[in-house]
Amino acid sequence: MIASVLPTYSRAPLSFVKGEGSWLIEADGRRFLDLGAGIAVNALGHAHPALVDALTTQAQTLWHTSNLYEIPQQKALADKLVEHSFADTVFFTNSGTEACELAVKMARKHFHEAGQPERVEIITFSGAFHGRSSAGIAAAGSEKMTKGFGPLLPGFVHLTWGDHDAIAPAITDRTAAILVEPVQGEGGIIPMPDQCLKGLRDLCDEKGILLILDEVQCGVGRTGRLFAHEWAGIEPDIMMVAKGIGGGFPLGAVLATEKAASGMTAGTHGSTYGGNPLGCAVGGKVMDIVADPAFLADVNRKAGLFRQKLEGLVAAHPDVFHSVRGSGLMLGIKCVVPNGDVVTAGYAKEVITVPAADNVIRILPPLTISDAEIDEAIVRLDRAATSLETA
Repeated sequence: MIASVLPTYSRAPLSFVKGEGSWLIEADGRRFLDLGAGIAVNALGHAHPALVDALTTQAQTLWHTSNLYEIPQQKALADKLVEHSFADTVFFTNSGTEACELAVKMARKHFHEAGQPERVEIITFSGAFHGRSSAGIAAAGSEKMTKGFGPLLPGFVHLTWGDHDAIAPAITDRTAAILVEPVQGEGGIIPMPDQCLKGLRDLCDEKGILLILDEVQCGVGRTGRLFAHEWAGIEPDIMMVAKGIGGGFPLGAVLATEKAASGMTAGTHGSTYGGNPLGCAVGGKVMDIVADPAFLADVNRKAGLFRQKLEGLVAAHPDVFHSVRGSGLMLGIKCVVPNGDVVTAGYAKEVITVPAADNVIRILPPLTISDAEIDEAIVRLDRAATSLETA
């Protein structure tokens, strides 16, 4: 008999009942150090007092009205995102998946309104993850994402990640945009080098097409800048964000330049829940904290500390770990043994990591993790590795 919850997840046998900062408390009382942060969602940890206050204050006044009316909290958050980014305008969604849908629609509508309706194709790269909607899986293109879900949404051209020579020839008079993650998350914590992002920006400008960045996982302070592309000194035309922007509350957004968004007029897109007062009140507080240069500087400091200690951990366990990679507090450890074994061993030592492709475990702690908690993370990961060596 099928379970009441559709069995599309292979869940760990853990039931968390409370969260405190970088910690999750299991129903049996065990305290787990959370290096997953809900897959880079809980940017400020669990039950951050400022977010709790923002949520409860708003919840006591107004939750939802719909986008038929002005929403002051939405306007305030949009203003903050515009102030701190390349964007001129923002559309709010409930998730990164919904943000992907709009980003695809926006790019195609832009060229339709510009008198080039044939420009519908979007170039994407192997290893990508852009959500699980029809557009998202078609954009990724991998068999794992698409098998059994055909016919797929057409209009995506898939290239091999890192094959620079293939990109320019793939651009035709049907190309609308290039869509890429500055750091692949599900693909195994693989950063795109700054010079490559710059090259993509230059190529898009040369060919007159749009650059769409998926910063759903790598954005909102995760890499030590508010948005990961800032390290390369470039700006996209359209950008998808979610996860960390809500600090745990379901919230996403599409940021765009005025030019890229010029085709999106009244009636061309909508969302019942997107940008409601409750979500935007929380998102506004997240932005107040994460966009502070002092906060981002501390993320960078802690990222350097954590990476240094992880390098030592890898060196101490060469039969378990291979290497460290990533950016900021979006780190990955490529494993020698199956990464699932490492994640499971971590559960036994009360530390949470997240698996990814290329036999990698992801280290995505709250951006508020303390130095002492970083030390404790290394201790617990060391114990997990040792248990695999002696098994």
